[in-house]
Order: sequence, then structure tokens, then C-alpha cells
Amino acid sequence: MNDQQPEPFEPLREDWQTALAVVAHPDDMEYGAASAVARWTSQGKRIVYVMVTSGEAGIDSMSPAECRPVREAEQVASAALVGVDVVEFLGHADGVLEYGLTLRRDIARTIRRHRPEIVITTNFRDTYGGVMPNQADHIATGRATLDAVRDAANRWVFPDLVDEGHQPWGGVRELWAAGSPDARHAVDTTEHFDDGVASLKAHKAYLAGLGGDMANAGEFLEASPGPPAAGSASGTPPRSRCCNCPSAEPRRPGAAGARGAGREARREARVQRRARRYRRTSWWSSRASSTAPSATSSHSW
Repeated sequence: MNDQQPEPFEPLREDWQTALAVVAHPDDMEYGAASAVARWTSQGKRIVYVMVTSGEAGIDSMSPAECRPVREAEQVASAALVGVDVVEFLGHADGVLEYGLTLRRDIARTIRRHRPEIVITTNFRDTYGGVMPNQADHIATGRATLDAVRDAANRWVFPDLVDEGHQPWGGVRELWAAGSPDARHAVDTTEHFDDGVASLKAHKAYLAGLGGDMANAGEFLEASPGPPAAGSASGTPPRSRCCNCPSAEPRRPGAAGARGAGREARREARVQRRARRYRRTSWWSSRASSTAPSATSSHSW
């Protein structure tokens, strides 16, 4: 048995004022990143949310036409709870996003319009730590966002954007991916954890349709520990999780006893975490470069 502790996280930099969060669906920021956003907006930073889709395929009991305005309204209300007052929807179809030039162009346009210092997205790896497959829209959005940061800085990539009046923007200093299995950085969200829970709870219709463990906002976020922050002596490997994915908590016939034991273990873990009174959001971070063929980073791609 390997008892080796994971390496401590490094704190994310906070010497910036503007950020743009680009994610696939409403609720993607709320499953783990919203508490960090609440911390940053409380410092006077300005953060804009951009949803590539409206999450209209996310509730089985509602048609996309019915679901779209409900999920958009819930996202706007959710964002307001953590200090975000601008939420945009790019209108791509939910569930069938494809990485490609169209998606890169739309995200590059958004980056040029808002001209942020930091760009935020969510995990774009194939899995959540090798345990659970990532959702296809997350992968497409994250990878397109990574490339769009460079595209936004190069006037000769998507020159039609200049014709539209969107001048190049090379001022993105870093790109951060929340919830990445390759995370090496963290944010202390102790003082703003409850804000993040409230923002997830604001997705009432979505959570009601989702059901299962992921629909219990407080318990789910409490049960998502990560490796220790710098200076901390304890921690456990990140819990695999997924957003906008009804199959994230698979059920097996005859597994009721195992689920009960799992719930008891999670309750005990929550007690221990409350005793430590330190909560974290984990991030993968890359320094952006508009000239290199890929963004520079000390971590593997």
C-alpha cells in the first residue's frame, strides 16, 4: 500500500483584475469553481461568465426549447450570488459540441471583446483522474479555449474578427482549468465556500432533474477534497467528478450496502474537513504565450 502524500498545491496568483470564464454549460462553474470566484469578486476583481451552450439538453423531462430559458435564468441568478453580473451564452448546441475552427473563432471573439488578464475553463482532459470519462462538451470547450487564447492574440488568425472591429488581444497572462486531474495549484475558499454552495443550489430545475449525489449541492462539494495546500499536512487524492452528466454516479444492482458505507465515509470525511476549516479549489494553470506553438507550462499536456 502506498502511503505517500500528494505534493502540496501552490497558491494561484491574485495580482490581476479581470478574468473571463469560458465553459460548456450552465452549472459547470458551480461544480467546484464558484467559491473561488466569490473570493476573487470580493477582492474587487471583475469576472465575466461565457457559456458555450445553454445546457438545453441537460434535463430529461424538458424539451430543449423549454429547458433553454430555464437554464439560462438559473445561471444568471447563480452567477449573481458570487458577484458575477455579466453572463453570456454563445448558443452552440448542447451535447454535440465539436472542437474546431467555428468554436475557436467564437471564443477568440469573446476574448477580444472582453480583453481579460486571466482565462478560466474547466477540465479538458479525457478523464477525471483516470477513473471517470470526461464529458465531450467539456473537452471540446476547454481545448478550444486553450487555442483561442493564442488565436485572440494573432491578427492573422481569423482576420474576419478584425473586420468586425475586434482588435487582437495578447494580454491574457494565464489560462486556468478548474478540476483538472493534473492540478498543481489551489485557492483557499474557506471564507467563500458557502457562497459556492448557494450558487450551485440556484440551479434548482437542473438539480431536481439530475437526482443522485450530485443533486445535493452541499454534500457533493464538501465531499470533493484535494491534495494539501502548501503548508498543510493532510489531504486525499481528488475525488472524480463531472458536471452536467447524469451518469456521473453509476448505480449497480445490489450496491445499496456499499452506498450506505460510502455515505458514512463521506460524513466522517466532512467532519474532519470542518475541523481543519480549510477548503480548496484545485486548478491546472498554464502561462499563456501568443508566439509559441503551444502555451508554456511546467505540466504535461
